[in-house]
Amino acid sequence: MTQISGAVLFAPAGRAEIIPKASRADAVILDLEDGAGDVDREVAYQNIINCGLDPARIIVRVVGPQSPHFAADINMVKTSQFQLVMIPKLQAELPDIAGLDIIAMIETPLAVANIAKIASDPRVVGLFWGAEDLTTLMGGTHSRFQADEPNEGYRDTMRLSRALMHIHAAANGKFSIDAIHADFHDDEGLYTEALDAARSGFAATACIHPRQVDIVRRAYRPEPQQLEWARRVVEKAAQHPGAFQLDGQMIDAPLVAQAERIISRQPV
Repeated sequence: MTQISGAVLFAPAGRAEIIPKASRADAVILDLEDGAGDVDREVAYQNIINCGLDPARIIVRVVGPQSPHFAADINMVKTSQFQLVMIPKLQAELPDIAGLDIIAMIETPLAVANIAKIASDPRVVGLFWGAEDLTTLMGGTHSRFQADEPNEGYRDTMRLSRALMHIHAAANGKFSIDAIHADFHDDEGLYTEALDAARSGFAATACIHPRQVDIVRRAYRPEPQQLEWARRVVEKAAQHPGAFQLDGQMIDAPLVAQAERIISRQPV
């Protein structure tokens, strides 16, 4: 099954000069939808087909099923070397397409209400949510609390949607990608969100600017003290068939599994 991890960077498919620069990320989303703007589709299609990037690290985001360009976008991907397509603006179910792996975008109220059905579709390999589209379609104006409000971070409806998507992805053995941090000058805010995503079990965080890539990677990389703890846990677990104590903490199977996951995230 397709796997995505780390920092995933959007690159507008209509900008051939930008696409190679995006390859610094762990995976690249060649974008035919919002990030592409009013794109010349034939030019964008050729940019995608001729980009020369590793197909294992490429996602093509097409337009939503309601768009008149949807069928052409899907047909182009089928004729290319790429296999993984991201479909936005989903409603209650997936469109009738075959032969591609799908990352389903959860960014409409109907998609949130039908996450179980979408996540269980065998064509879906991963889920990705869009806070800004969801906020707009719910009649809102801000996905996050603002400076004149007492709270911080996402509003409750956004937090619930994010959590539901992540839970349903895991329940169906699919990966989940966390939403973008739109303010690409807010390094601290991005790091905090990406760190939460990594520690919550998200496979990756989406980026909209190259400068965000290293910040996201740092968030997904275990800190030295975490890595030291994880190695000690795994080493001692090999000596104990059941639960054991380490530095005053009771360690059982779930914590051993978490330690193994921390070790797996260290850079190669």
